[in-house]
Amino acid sequence: MWKIAVLTSSDQGALGQRVDTSGAYIKDAVRDLGEVVAYQILPDDEKGLVTQLRAWVDAGMDLILTTGGTGLGPRDNMPEATRQVIDREIPGMSEAMRYESLKHTPMGMLSRGICGQKGRTLIINLPGSLKAVQELLPVILPVLHHALMVIHGQTEHKN
Repeated sequence: MWKIAVLTSSDQGALGQRVDTSGAYIKDAVRDLGEVVAYQILPDDEKGLVTQLRAWVDAGMDLILTTGGTGLGPRDNMPEATRQVIDREIPGMSEAMRYESLKHTPMGMLSRGICGQKGRTLIINLPGSLKAVQELLPVILPVLHHALMVIHGQTEHKN
């Protein structure tokens, strides 16, 4: 079982003024993949997001799924925070999610979410909208176990 953390970036959520439906959905959707051992709602503050991401990487999380902060708003900072933490990007995952999003709305091209790796931790940015998370999480779920296996050194490929 993989150790999973879910991070929601939301000023209103952090103040208790908005229910975090996207984070709750993610926690439920990944239960067959591993155990969600950490969950946090933080304001859209880049420094705070970087601090939390690094803490979870240092704590040995296998997978960090973020929701929110990926748009064009002045306080949408999740991609920038993630870039400060990761060693390398995994553009195919982000591209696949944007491709799927464009099937549902032209606004999908405005997503700036990224995916990347820091050591043995995979970090994936998802949008903040529950509808978008419901549409996009199924696109990446089928490859997450394999991606985590490879990150952890299992490189044997079986047909």
